[in-house]
Amino acid sequence: MILLRRCFAAALLAILACTAATAADKPEKVVYHLNDASNAAAALRNIGNHLDASPQATIVLVAHGPGIDFLLDGAIDKTGTPYDVAVRALAKRGVSFRVCNNTLQGRNIDRQRVLPEAVIVPSGVAELSRLQAQEGYVYIKP
Repeated sequence: MILLRRCFAAALLAILACTAATAADKPEKVVYHLNDASNAAAALRNIGNHLDASPQATIVLVAHGPGIDFLLDGAIDKTGTPYDVAVRALAKRGVSFRVCNNTLQGRNIDRQRVLPEAVIVPSGVAELSRLQAQEGYVYIKP
């Protein structure tokens, strides 16, 4: 009986060690969701902090509705600081920015106003769903 318990304990520890190693080896993939530009500065800071803590993380920010406003040419925060500087810096660190085409069309915004660092996707909410369901991204709403 004691031998059986020791074998069981050893097997359990081996399983836990393999599970921990597998989890540690998995790439960290995160999608940040922004549908309100009023917290865009905080979201950009969060992403920067995230990359400081996890430099290998793959991060995508998906914006739709009023959340796209900070990704438009000439957009500034409440202190007058242009957003494009922070967006460019994060893009250089590998962050992908995605803008909803449905929002652009619904609000009659010219695609040329979208910062070049951002990719236009057909639907922001569909992109959020796809990243989570098909690509295993973790969802964060700052």
